[in-house]
Amino acid sequence: MQVLNVYRTYFPDPPGGLQEAIRQIALSTTEMGISNTIFTLSPKPNPTKLIRPEAHVVRSRSWMAPASCDIGGIRAFTSFSKLANESDTIHYFFPWPFADVLHSIVQPNKPVVLTYISDIIRQRFLGSLYQPLMWETLKKMQIIVANCPAYAKNSPVLTHPSIREKVRIIPLGINENSYSMVGDKSILSRLGIISKEPFFLFIGVLRYYKGIPNLIKAAKHIDCKIIIAGSGPEGEKLKKLAEDLGVNNIIFSGQVTDAEKVTLLKHCKAIILPSHLRSEAFGMVLIEASMMGKPMISCEIGTGTSFVNYHEETGFVVSPENPVQLAQSMHILLKENKLASKMGLSARSRYEKLFSGNALGRAYASVYDELS
Repeated sequence: MQVLNVYRTYFPDPPGGLQEAIRQIALSTTEMGISNTIFTLSPKPNPTKLIRPEAHVVRSRSWMAPASCDIGGIRAFTSFSKLANESDTIHYFFPWPFADVLHSIVQPNKPVVLTYISDIIRQRFLGSLYQPLMWETLKKMQIIVANCPAYAKNSPVLTHPSIREKVRIIPLGINENSYSMVGDKSILSRLGIISKEPFFLFIGVLRYYKGIPNLIKAAKHIDCKIIIAGSGPEGEKLKKLAEDLGVNNIIFSGQVTDAEKVTLLKHCKAIILPSHLRSEAFGMVLIEASMMGKPMISCEIGTGTSFVNYHEETGFVVSPENPVQLAQSMHILLKENKLASKMGLSARSRYEKLFSGNALGRAYASVYDELS
């Protein structure tokens, strides 16, 4: 079976959680005998075709990206049409309004499934303009996949009577075979972390919805280093906030390599994901933490984050935008080593059951088989 996966951006362009989620779905279904192609846009699509372990990647030119919505030209339509004709099933990842345009104009006569990652949160005006096309697309989908029960229950889109019967639950996951566990310990000395020194870790793109200002405010009450690994549009603003508040235990590492990330994950006390808006639909870094057997702290925002991080079992789920609760949970994990270890073991167990590559591959392969 040949599956065409469709999303606005993909590796090797700057990475993000959804690109990694698509990579993991492709890797895991490949192990089930499915051949994957990924159609995407890129500002510099040279070469236009890439062969990667998880899929063949076909790229067309992204001419502009208003509100993070990449838009392609005529070649995008011709390339998508050709790939659609060669595929058995088309798998869209939502939201990407240009994909709705592709589907509406090309009208591929193939089974279609859509993985619904997130409601449109921030772009309310543009979102209202997009709604007629969005509903047209969703109604054409044969199966719509939500990543957790909470999102399927709380999303005003997924609960709409016209589509709710199509919704299935398949958690995102990580194929452990896709990870090299070879780290780079030089990152610890570079960041001033001495042997066995406890530290908390945030990893991700520094975006508005990640809630990092609350982590910086919480840091004032914690006698422990906190590493913020990643880069993004909020980077300079966050550094200024830490400086203005006189917080001296925050370390901004900048972008880290995969090997450096593995070392940070292995050695941290816990992963913190303080995202306070529903734009954080799942939090792939929480699955990474679970795979590594690390406890987690996240916020209750009605999305998949609280499905991955089960309160008081794999870590703590606190109120969003509440630096006091955040600091209290960090303090507990810092002081109670046995509890932190127990939560880490529970996180690993939950990963094996729900978020492993085997679970992910079997679930999507079942959906593709149902459509064929």
